[in-house]
Amino acid sequence: MSTAAILDVDGTLVDTNYQHALAWYRALRRNGVVVPIWRIHRHIGMGGDQLVAAVAGEEVESACGDSVREAEKELYMEMIEEVEPLEGAHELIAELRRRVDRVVLASSAKREEVEHYVELLDAAELADGWTTSADVETTKPAPDLVESALAKAEADEALLVGDTPWDVEAARRAGIATVAVLTGGFAAAELRGAGAIAVFESIPALCGRLDELPVVGATP
Repeated sequence: MSTAAILDVDGTLVDTNYQHALAWYRALRRNGVVVPIWRIHRHIGMGGDQLVAAVAGEEVESACGDSVREAEKELYMEMIEEVEPLEGAHELIAELRRRVDRVVLASSAKREEVEHYVELLDAAELADGWTTSADVETTKPAPDLVESALAKAEADEALLVGDTPWDVEAARRAGIATVAVLTGGFAAAELRGAGAIAVFESIPALCGRLDELPVVGATP
């Protein structure tokens, strides 16, 4: 039985969730729509193709959804140099690479963003592959992104590491379990309520408990 670890990137490996929330806020405001940032944060992890309607309604999506998404991309890229890897992210990838047959980074970000993150994480030689927005038609909480990562992994069993309820739901719909970290700003109860089988305060805390988890627990 081949095994894989599927790692969400934004908010799990790199600290981007609040920059994205601010970029969406500014992009909406640029289009004449003001949504409280806390409400936007509650939807970070959901794909941009669905987020505008979720936070601002279908009328806003119909009127200016594409314009908001274009503005968010521009505004986020102005902040991307502020993004740093989360503590222990590189070490987690390296340890999982030792434990499973394939490690795939799962992101629906644009290609240039994902390449930037891979460089930040020094993960190019560790990961067996990664996804980008070009790999999916519908983003989280739809299962497409996780399914694309699973296809790249070509594994019989897999475990997702994520940070938002949208990660957990997408993985569940793709038929795999999720362990979650609190680095995305969502409460442990929310992540468990979405179906996460375990929740950890940080990546180092997760690394210290890998032996207890399915798929990644047994070392070769």
